[in-house]
Amino acid sequence: MASLAQQIGGLRCPSLSNTRLSRKTSSSNTQPVKRIFTTKAAVAVSNAQTRERMKLKEMFEEAYERCRTSPYEGVAFTVDDFHSAIEKYDYNSEIGTKVKGTVFNVDANGALVDVTAKSSAFLPIREACIHGIKHVEEAGIVPGLREEFVIIGENEHDDSLILSLRQIQYDLAWERCRQLQAEDVVLTGKVVGANKGGIVAIVEGLRGFVPFSQISSKSSAEDLLEKYLPLKFVEVDEEQSRLVLSNRKAMADSQAQLGIGSVVTGTVQSLKPYGAFIDIGGINGLLHVSQISHDRVSDIATVLQPGDTLKVMILSHDRERGRVSLSTKKLEPTPGDMIRNPKLVFEKAEEMAQTFRQRIAQAEAMARADMLRFQPESGLTLNADGILGPLTEDLPAEGLDFSEEIPAAED
Repeated sequence: MASLAQQIGGLRCPSLSNTRLSRKTSSSNTQPVKRIFTTKAAVAVSNAQTRERMKLKEMFEEAYERCRTSPYEGVAFTVDDFHSAIEKYDYNSEIGTKVKGTVFNVDANGALVDVTAKSSAFLPIREACIHGIKHVEEAGIVPGLREEFVIIGENEHDDSLILSLRQIQYDLAWERCRQLQAEDVVLTGKVVGANKGGIVAIVEGLRGFVPFSQISSKSSAEDLLEKYLPLKFVEVDEEQSRLVLSNRKAMADSQAQLGIGSVVTGTVQSLKPYGAFIDIGGINGLLHVSQISHDRVSDIATVLQPGDTLKVMILSHDRERGRVSLSTKKLEPTPGDMIRNPKLVFEKAEEMAQTFRQRIAQAEAMARADMLRFQPESGLTLNADGILGPLTEDLPAEGLDFSEEIPAAED
């Protein structure tokens, strides 16, 4: 028991009151520490923000000072570079000035063009081409096209420029007409109108006037509408917008090129009981019913129709009366081909014409040789090809005997 008492006495247990006091004390001591830590953290954050603000303030002050004292320090793009760029993209916006531009959009009304101005320029459809078009794409105006335009106006609403290609094309057309007049060239014009004095034809995109006195045919103005005529320039005056043409001068040149025996391509214009009128490059020639085929043609309409294209041979040309006689009969490989196989006649026309010309030349040579047979002193004779040449050793000096009958060449 004694030992047990000693053991119990040796145990030390804190009193209840002391324990509670100690807990209260520890709790009351912790709160001030937390407050101290919180205050220190807030002060640290505030100091960091203040330092950041001060740093930014110093940077702004330094930048301001540099801008005030040395604004171009460290800048690669100088004032001179700026002025050079302005001059590079500067342009004269006066009416009549030509500018380069790139099309970037098209619609039914025209096209928008970038001419490096403060706003895009507009090309109206009526100014897009010298010819009448319904859409700018018909004139080859598509996005990406770079072209030279002329300024013809300014839009009052947004100060954008109004451009034209038509005016440039007009200038080029007048220059082209002056060149063709100097070269005395025959060109083709389409008849688009008429008045009391003559007809109006389009040449090189310009409207020209052809007086009735300068028209070779006796056709009325109504008959000539929408037809194409060979023309020559009589007067080209751009300042007065005066363009005078002549069909007679052009026809005279064309007719001078129509040699007897030559083959030309023509179009059937009209049929008559006695033959067909053929348009051969603005000249009306008569293909008589007897010259259509070796076989008899009772009804021309069974062989030809208006609008048919065919090749014909020139038989005769009366320049004073303006009459040209034609033939397809001479171009038939075999008699009747014009009726049975007109395509063959078309294909073999040049070949048959060459054969016909050779026969004509041979017949003429025969005639000349016949005249010389009593004149051996001339030293000429006829070779196997029907061509006159000098006498050869194998022929008698007294000439050839032409008493034998020469077979007539078939038509």
